Amino acid sequence: MHEAMFYQAGKDGEVNCGLCSHYCRIKEGKRGLCGVRENHGGKLYSLVYGRLVAEHVDPIEKKPLFQFLPGSRSYSISTVGCNFKCLHCQNYDISQYPHLHEGSIGGKERTPVSVVDDAIQTGCASISYTYVEPTIFYEFAHACAKLAHERQLKNVFVSNGYMTPEVTHHLSSVLDAINIDIKAFTDDFYRKVCKARLQPVLDNVRLMHELGVWVEVTTLLIPGLNDSPEELREIAKFIKDVDPGIPWHVSAFHPTYKMLDRNSTPVETLNIARKIGLEEGLHYVYEGNIPGRGGENTYCPSCGKELISRYGFSIRENRISDGCCGDCGRKIEGIIG
Repeated sequence: MHEAMFYQAGKDGEVNCGLCSHYCRIKEGKRGLCGVRENHGGKLYSLVYGRLVAEHVDPIEKKPLFQFLPGSRSYSISTVGCNFKCLHCQNYDISQYPHLHEGSIGGKERTPVSVVDDAIQTGCASISYTYVEPTIFYEFAHACAKLAHERQLKNVFVSNGYMTPEVTHHLSSVLDAINIDIKAFTDDFYRKVCKARLQPVLDNVRLMHELGVWVEVTTLLIPGLNDSPEELREIAKFIKDVDPGIPWHVSAFHPTYKMLDRNSTPVETLNIARKIGLEEGLHYVYEGNIPGRGGENTYCPSCGKELISRYGFSIRENRISDGCCGDCGRKIEGIIG
């Protein structure tokens, strides 16, 4: 076990966890909602420090990040656990592992040095903390991220955006990019489907951007739950208000876990969502999970020229030159080089 960060002693042996916006009050011998932080003798411990269940070399586009080192590879790691309980989680076997296995914590012992070494040896430009909500293994992620920066690697979070403001400020010094899910634009959806709230997520999109972290946003469109034109327009308006240059990924849902009663997202819904995003003034809107249709390409917001041609997570051609459109010279938002 590794002593946790961001907690305070409470009354009668309790500890108050300040890692995420659930602000769990954890009694002696109990764990937080994430299932991987436990109170022992009035101290909070991470049960997953260095215990990785997933290590893969992924294209950065898989995160998805389309305007952060496009075409590069990212060393992707995860432990078990999550602070959300999404009914449609595609990685539920690891995100809900402690809850599904009577509190058991799986994983292979690793160190920050071994993770960074492997990232470099496999030719990766970054390390991605992903697959589950990486905030729940923050202590290990932060240790890896500090070392990664020392060795000229970038750091990426793929996140539900539920960390506390204190954690966001602390993380921003070592984080280069983040993809945050805005899963819907109603508290009702977040409470029923994710067991969480919307506002902390919106606050973190704004705060991460203000702190200089490159932000991209993803919304998985679930038929009948979060895909109405009205709700999509509200999401687009919010992103535009933060920065119209933030890319918005609107992705197709496929039935999984406890949400097998819904159909997959129709292609037309993605088309409508992309159109709405562009109508509301967003510069970059991408259609995800249905490759080969053009909605995954990057276009210049000024002249409309196709700049990056993609098929799924693969880049066919990149026509951006020195971070600018090769035709009109407009600066393209992101970390393109």
